[in-house]
Amino acid sequence: MSDITRRDFLKLVKGAGALVGVGAIATPVVAYFYPPKLEELPTEPVLVCPLAELLVGEAKTVKFGRYPAIIINLPDGLKAYSAVCTHFACIVKWDTPSGTLKCPCHEGDFSVADGSVISGPPPAPLMVLEAVVVDDKIFVKVGGGS
Repeated sequence: MSDITRRDFLKLVKGAGALVGVGAIATPVVAYFYPPKLEELPTEPVLVCPLAELLVGEAKTVKFGRYPAIIINLPDGLKAYSAVCTHFACIVKWDTPSGTLKCPCHEGDFSVADGSVISGPPPAPLMVLEAVVVDDKIFVKVGGGS
């Protein structure tokens, strides 16, 4: 068994560092082209809150299966979307002054009207969910609009 020289050890460390660096660069590039899929969505409506708790112009984020959903109470009714940004799966937030959904990670903006991308790097719109009111309580469910 031969001893490892200092030069061999430094070559090994250099190679390991290069491998980690390539992985750190490649992972976000691959994730950009293959955005996360929203799986494990609940089959039953999920209670958000009583209607009186969500004032017009406000939003609420709730657990919706494995991923959160965001419900916004607008003057023309409730809107609901998956709160997962289609870029790197960050959680979008309601921005009252601009009236848009914003991704805090990479400055992606989504339209509150239909979840479409307004600006930034997200490759696809937010998943549209359905907000319904039953007995003065807001529920969110998988659907096609609100």
